[in-house]
Amino acid sequence: MNTKSVILFLLIITSVIYSQQQKEMITVLGDSLIGKLVNGESIREVHGNVVMTQGAVRITCSKAIQFIARNEAELIGKVVVTQDSIIINTDLGYYYGDSKVAFSNSGVSLFDGHINLNSKHGYYYFDEKRAFFYDNVRLYDKSTNLESDRLTYFNDENKAVASGNVRVKDSTSVLLADSLVNYRNTKSTFAYKNVIIHDPQNRLTIFGGELEDYDEINYTKIFDNPILIQIDTTKNGELDTLIISSKLMEAFNDSTKRLVASDSVKISRSGFASVNGITFYYQDPDHLFTYKREEDSSTPVLWNDNTQLIGDTVNIYLEENRMKKMLINSNASIISTQEGYDTRFDQISGREIRMLFGQDGLEKTEVMGNVLSIYYLYEEDEPNGLLKSSSERANIFFSNNSVSEVKFYGNPASEYHPENLIEGKEKDFTIPSFIIIKNRPTKESILGERKNKIFSKLLELENYGK
Repeated sequence: MNTKSVILFLLIITSVIYSQQQKEMITVLGDSLIGKLVNGESIREVHGNVVMTQGAVRITCSKAIQFIARNEAELIGKVVVTQDSIIINTDLGYYYGDSKVAFSNSGVSLFDGHINLNSKHGYYYFDEKRAFFYDNVRLYDKSTNLESDRLTYFNDENKAVASGNVRVKDSTSVLLADSLVNYRNTKSTFAYKNVIIHDPQNRLTIFGGELEDYDEINYTKIFDNPILIQIDTTKNGELDTLIISSKLMEAFNDSTKRLVASDSVKISRSGFASVNGITFYYQDPDHLFTYKREEDSSTPVLWNDNTQLIGDTVNIYLEENRMKKMLINSNASIISTQEGYDTRFDQISGREIRMLFGQDGLEKTEVMGNVLSIYYLYEEDEPNGLLKSSSERANIFFSNNSVSEVKFYGNPASEYHPENLIEGKEKDFTIPSFIIIKNRPTKESILGERKNKIFSKLLELENYGK
């Protein structure tokens, strides 16, 4: 052998020895061992109290089939795989020694000291401390239960990435989404596409395109055209549905228990509706609040049955699903129509308006500050002119949602206009702030093409868990 051949041979031998030293081989012990040669491959079958180790990875099982050249092993019966705080259990599994990856397609569970994770199929990557489970995945701890089609869990980061029919349930609500990322240490969650939050106790559901939840500060925001739907039952047993849409919704689960809808807000509930820039919704007590912000181009507008209301600040109080009280402050006005007389508008404006409701609807309206009013008069349901008045204060009393009595206080002044002078000229009799807003939202206009999908999902959620 010449010098060049000797050097080449030594290089090859050195390379093989170095490769074997670098390659961390699986070590397998058990009660008995059977050696085989199958298709030219050396195989060991180890039976009884099997213990397999590779570095920090330790595996126990009833039986192992070790493929020596491949540095792999098939694991059979009561398989337990551990590394530090990680514990994996399955009935059948496979371990890849070169890549340090464990796999099972026979039902697998993982526990890291904090969370439990299980599914039909799963991989665990020991060097990365990362699990990938799929098919009927469930991740749960003391307070939360997450289900999905697929889930990747990063043990060192305490991070879970779930996708496909994601469903997260805690003690009070259910969250659904196409995909989700959760950070356990910071208790923050990010959900994407077809996001739904369902609160069964309050029969409240929010639909949106994206969600961010920060549990440590009790704050959640939903964006991408969110819609809130709350279904209530009236005393008569009829369903009454509240619908709110906006571009952004923020929930504060603190002592105020409030939800804030902002930007292009639309509301519909029975005979009530509103268009505004921002709405605060308090569940306990049942209270809606809206106001005109500096950036808003228009004042909040509300409708209640045949009445339009406008004001810079509006508070609405509900009791047992009924309107109890409405307070309108600053630049307040009310415009309403009488059934059958669409061109005749009863009008009143003032600095502040208070509307009080009873079991049968509006009972009393109190107007304070610079009161101006126009009311059409009727005699035996026939038009009989109008009364134009001004004062510092006014009280209007209602019966069957029609004006029964009007009282003015503080420099009152009134003038009567007979029917023959106003018929056909109704547009000439308006207060300075008179304006009719045409874009009254309805449930159908708010839901649009999403209506069937939303109500189908609501029915599914109502039946969930029964």
